[in-house]
Amino acid sequence: MGGRRGRSARRARAVAVGAAAVTVAAGLGVRTAGDGAAAKYAGDALYTVLICALVALCAPRARPVTVAATGLGISWAVELLQLTGVPADLSRQSAVARLVLGSTFNAPDLFWYAVGAAGVWGVLTAAATSRRREPVPRTSASR
Repeated sequence: MGGRRGRSARRARAVAVGAAAVTVAAGLGVRTAGDGAAAKYAGDALYTVLICALVALCAPRARPVTVAATGLGISWAVELLQLTGVPADLSRQSAVARLVLGSTFNAPDLFWYAVGAAGVWGVLTAAATSRRREPVPRTSASR
């Protein structure tokens, strides 16, 4: 990986790492400061935002719709896996499994995952649009 594309991928990965860190902090803050349904569903949306950040980290050149759809698909898959009881068993054995997989299926979570994915898609699309509109810097050789 070299040149402009390599720098672009490195920059995208750095942004994804930063977004993941901010998302984790926001999720912990929501769960600490809030309670009830609002905190729970905000946490659900942020769960998908975090997965999207990890997708962007792994595939820095992916289109916004691909990042959002993949994050949503993974979130939905984890939620639907909860119907099997496997995550509940693993959650009893590990705090990490409880955080990553949850334990109990809750149909409204599917909607809030979609909210998180839609937010990611919107932010990534806006960022890509603004990058395309930026003027190309002129070098001293082109003057």
